[in-house]
Amino acid sequence: MSAVSVFIAGPASWNSIVVLDRLPEPVPHMQFAEETWDTVGGTSAGKALSLTSLGRSVLLYALAGSDEHGGRVRAALADAGVPTRWGGAEVTERHLNLMTRQGGRVSLYLASPSATDGADDDELRSAMAAADAIVLDLAAEPLRLLPIARETGRPIWVDVHDYDGEAEFHRPFLEAADAVFCNADRLDDPVAFLRSCITAGATLAVCTLGADGAVAVDAEGAEHRVGAVPVEVVDTNGAGDAFLAGVLDASLSGASVSDALAAGARSASSVLGTRHLNPLLDSVLG
Repeated sequence: MSAVSVFIAGPASWNSIVVLDRLPEPVPHMQFAEETWDTVGGTSAGKALSLTSLGRSVLLYALAGSDEHGGRVRAALADAGVPTRWGGAEVTERHLNLMTRQGGRVSLYLASPSATDGADDDELRSAMAAADAIVLDLAAEPLRLLPIARETGRPIWVDVHDYDGEAEFHRPFLEAADAVFCNADRLDDPVAFLRSCITAGATLAVCTLGADGAVAVDAEGAEHRVGAVPVEVVDTNGAGDAFLAGVLDASLSGASVSDALAAGARSASSVLGTRHLNPLLDSVLG
């Protein structure tokens, strides 16, 4: 396995997107979809696609089954030019995403693969050790890989998404992280959370704020903010992943925190105009 700049481990899925005028209320009722489509999903696939589109050398390590959905995900990412190392799984991850035009989302997990038995760990360890940075996303297999990633001494970037400050599953990722990304959906005080990440040992902590851009705290405790790039929004899936990819790519190129955040905002805007995770999939999936 040749050396790459960024090693990413985590979900690549096959998703069904359903656009509604409002998210369903928790009562029996009927709603009509405004639009539906199937596409590649998964937070790690989104990051790998955005980094590839930015010209950054990447290797995505993801699990997929031998089922029809797995074949679709493998083929789409290959056609989009994303270098991928596939691990075997009993099922391919699948989501049903209920969306609104305003960016509201409920993700229903229809299938999720379990962690592997570690048969490929020597190969994965070598790939991680040779990378400039490691991205580990929230899933069973990346959780299993956390100790190996830490042993390499390479910078670890994690995305805890809509973390509420308490969920136990996220804690090992936060403890291992050199850079932490999240969104503000479930945080009462995002800046306080970012500062707690820096106090715990991270050198960068970033919270995306949707249409309000993002806020970050650096290793010295300085606060940085960036506005969102105005764009006509088709679909918000993958915007957070694209933001992280832009910040990571710029950081590896030596950019300041402020410049890296601006690069993240540009990267996020580039995926908001497509109904797929990244425009690289437009010609692949239509």
